This record gives sequence, C-alpha cells and structure tokens, in this order.
Amino acid sequence: MAAFPFYIARRYFFSKKSQNAINIISIISVCGVAVGTMALVCVLSVFNGFQGVIEGLFNNFDPQLKVVSSRGKVFHPDSVRTCLPADEVAYVGEVLQEGAMLRYGKKQLPIVLKGVEAEYNHANSIDSILIDGDFRLYDGEFPLALGGIGLAHTIGSGLRAVEPMMFYAPRREKKVNMIHPEDSFNREYAYLHAIFMVQQDKYDNDLVIVPIELTRRLFDYPEEVTALEIKLKQGVDERSFQRRLAERLGDGFQVLNRYEQQADYFRMMQVEKWITYLILSFILMIAAFNIIASLSMLIIDKRSDIENLRHLGATDNQVYHIFLWEGWMVSLSGALVGMVLGLVLCWLQQTFGLIRIDADGGEFIISAYPVRIVWSDLLVIFATVVGLGFFASVYPARQLKRRAAGSPGD
Repeated sequence: MAAFPFYIARRYFFSKKSQNAINIISIISVCGVAVGTMALVCVLSVFNGFQGVIEGLFNNFDPQLKVVSSRGKVFHPDSVRTCLPADEVAYVGEVLQEGAMLRYGKKQLPIVLKGVEAEYNHANSIDSILIDGDFRLYDGEFPLALGGIGLAHTIGSGLRAVEPMMFYAPRREKKVNMIHPEDSFNREYAYLHAIFMVQQDKYDNDLVIVPIELTRRLFDYPEEVTALEIKLKQGVDERSFQRRLAERLGDGFQVLNRYEQQADYFRMMQVEKWITYLILSFILMIAAFNIIASLSMLIIDKRSDIENLRHLGATDNQVYHIFLWEGWMVSLSGALVGMVLGLVLCWLQQTFGLIRIDADGGEFIISAYPVRIVWSDLLVIFATVVGLGFFASVYPARQLKRRAAGSPGD
C-alpha cells in the first residue's frame, strides 16, 4: 500500500493547485532548496580545490615518507636503515634540522636550519619551487644555502651578494662563558645560492637549507639525525610500505606520509570546510521552512480531497504519508536541480576559470579559483538536503494526522 500515498503525492506535486499562491510557494520552496544545495556543492568544491593546490605545493617540498623519533629529538640513522627493504626504496636521505640564529650584515633573526645531503632533490621536487638559482650545496669548498623568499627579503640579500650568511648555535655540551660569551657558540657560514617559494610562512620566512656537514658541526651531532626522508620506487604501495615499516621500527619511531607531516594544516583546512558546511546547512534549513508553509497551505487546499480519500477507505496513516511524500518530493527535486546546477558551475569554473583571483593584476600561484569535486561530499550534501526536507515535512503531516484522530491540542 506504500505505492498509493506516493501516487497521490506525485499527482499533487505536478498538478496545478486551486490557489495560485500555493503554486508560487511551492516553486519558491524548490528554488530555495536548489540554491542552497548549489551553494554547498560550489563552496565545498572550492575548498577541495584549494586543498589540492596546497597539497601540490607541499608535495614539491615534503618527502614521500619521513621517519622521526617519537622518544627524542635525534637518533642514529643506522637504527632505521637496517629495517628498510632495499628493493622497495629509491632514496634515503639524512636530515639534521634545528633552530639557529642567522646574522647577515647588521640583521639578526632566528631561523630553522635544515641540513641535507647532496642528493636531497632526489627525494622531492624542490627544483620546481626554486624561483632563482639552482639546487647545489657546494661551490668548490664553499658551502651554499637555499633560503625562502620571505627570509631573503627580510635580510635584504640576493644571489649576487658577496657576504656570507653566518649561523650561530650554542655549543651543546659546554657551559656558557660569561667572560667571553661568544666562545659558547658554534659558528658556520654559507653563501645564499638559491631562493625557493612554497607559499607557506614556516618555509618561506624561516627555513634555510644547507649541507648536512655544516649542521653537524654547528649543532655538535657528528652522526645523529632528526629525520630520514624516503622516496619509494615506482609501483611500491605507499600505505602498505608505511604500515610495514612502522611495525618493524616499533613505538620508538613514527613513519609519516605527506598528509601526516602537515597534519595540523590539513586538519585546520578540514575544520574550516565543515564549519562552512554547517553555516550553509543552517541557511538551507531556513529555506526548508518554505516546505512547511507549502505543505500547510496544500493541506488546507486539499481538505475536500482528504475527506473523499477517507470515505474511499484511506487510513489516517496513508493520508499522513501522502503529504510526507509531497514534502520529500519538494526537497528531492530541489536537491537534484541544485546539484546539477552546482556541478555545471564547477565544470565551467574548471574549464574556463570564470571567477578569477588575479582580476586586479596581483601575483598568485593560480589565476582562478580552483575547483575539485569530491563525490563523498556530494553524498553528504544530498543526505543533508533530503534529511532537512524530511524533518520539514513531518510537522505539517503529523499535525494533519493528529487533527484527524481528534487529539487534544488541535
């Protein structure tokens, strides 16, 4: 008998009502749900697009996998190398990274100094984010450095500067000499040879890449490292390798993929995305109140039909489901129209870049708002719209059922 309420509801949905105002409210209800759904599709897709752009920037800099100690700052690399299957690993690079003081001319500022090996560019695509210079760590006997664009701007240095950058770090196993405090610091130097841009402040403003031999001397770590960066051979399953390596290393180490290396940043982006989803869902919920108005007026308009259906044997429960189906049809049609319109707009933005970021002539890494459609988001949006339509339909349909039963409080 479930087909009977659906059949009547479908007739009511497509037929013209006796009062023109009901038709107008029904159209407004569908349009309101459609616009809200379209906005959800477009906004969440733009968030996904920006996340994809940021992932691409990080992927150019961050290694495929990174091993760090979970019990201290440094560790001996051989404790990890012995657990690496040589037939699956294309590159393993040692990294020694620590905070230091940079002095250039009269300017001083704290930085993060990252010591890497000569084949460091084999682990990532750092060459693609260099805006000046190339990847080299030595010019003959002279150590070279790669700095972020923000840091180079802060110290006022270019690639043609003849003055080296000086790095200072306290001697790890020596007390501070109050008479000659300069003797309590290790000092090293390097010449700025390349400038990179990741579009993230923690890299562009604070990071300097130098040879690992320099950081070993500066920080008094002759063999230890702070991380091992790993690149896998083509065809090796990253998830499986990460899980197996973590099991071999045990609780003393963490094996991080690119997402986990930037977990805080991506978590923040997800929080922003779903807060926006909640705000738009609240607006969509307000639009769903039109469904209550539309159903309430339709119930008034169809009072004689309701009585005729009851005389023909329709139960109160069947009448209740007629108008419940009617509300669902309004929300469902609005959801389908909105999702189609949203997908069309996303396709147009992807193809033609209709809404641009650099409309005022600014310099950006992308010229138009990026869009990436995630099908799981579409399922969430569809479920949200249909769910709101259901709850908006329940109230007027239940009120009708209560009146028919002669419940107190009519």
